Amino acid sequence: MTIDTLTVRGKLTKQKNLNDLTWLRVGGPADYLFQPADLEGLQKFLRDLPTDVPIFPMGVGSNLIVRDGGLRAVVIRLGRGFNGISVEGNTVTAGAAALDAHVARKAADAGVDLTFLRTIPGSIGGAVRMNAGCYGSYTADVLRKATIVTRQGEVVDLSPEELNFRYRQSDLPEGAVLVSATLEGPSGDAEELHARMTAQLQKRDETQPTKDRSAGSTFRNPAGFSSTGRADDVHDLKAWKVIDDAGMRGATKGGAQMSPKHSNFMINTGEATAADLEGLGEEVRKKVYETSGITLEWEIMRVGEPLKE
Repeated sequence: MTIDTLTVRGKLTKQKNLNDLTWLRVGGPADYLFQPADLEGLQKFLRDLPTDVPIFPMGVGSNLIVRDGGLRAVVIRLGRGFNGISVEGNTVTAGAAALDAHVARKAADAGVDLTFLRTIPGSIGGAVRMNAGCYGSYTADVLRKATIVTRQGEVVDLSPEELNFRYRQSDLPEGAVLVSATLEGPSGDAEELHARMTAQLQKRDETQPTKDRSAGSTFRNPAGFSSTGRADDVHDLKAWKVIDDAGMRGATKGGAQMSPKHSNFMINTGEATAADLEGLGEEVRKKVYETSGITLEWEIMRVGEPLKE
């Protein structure tokens, strides 16, 4: 059986350009894009898919550069069948396609504090995969279980220990697609939680280029710690600080720019290619190493092939 002869529950598109599916609006075509109708559709697809065909689960593309030559894989993108959010007591169950911001708001409505998720771009699937966090809180702190579909089409629950959370990393079985997460947050007053999130959004808009095409933080903080916002926060080990010290705030390459507003945010000023963005990032890493001896690690995931000459 070949992929073209599969009967699918959902939508299967051949040679799908991914540039309109990422926040940076760059990227070549995937061999296929599969959007399953529901859980059973995803299970069937993974069971039937030839084992030699690679898959790439993709969220909302908020933390991703797809290279200009595209992706030799089936991109699996979850949609409406996977974005439900339910709250029972202090437990919140969210589909992998549910946006972090929506989960934070729905939880706050029920008096559950998951406010740190409010300003994190992307979906819950990506938050689990990357152990997303801010304000001193991480997904690992609140996750109770993650539900995946294996490459064999089986539904399996994973514990936080099995995910082996680290700074901006977790371990998922090869070929698995994360479909939902169960989170538990402390109790709080709904009005106060919403007020806190409003203040967080205001602070974010003041300090980050939220109106520009970016993919969030470009590089991990050198010490491996996220910004806590606390009074004793050590700023000399922040990525933005070493980028500033290297004179790379506002640096450009083609249509790519390190934001003048926040130097650890890379933006597409309009006509950037993936090569511009990744190339600028590598120039920043080189300059930072030359000036401080620190090797910055990418936080943005880069996948796919460069455009062939």
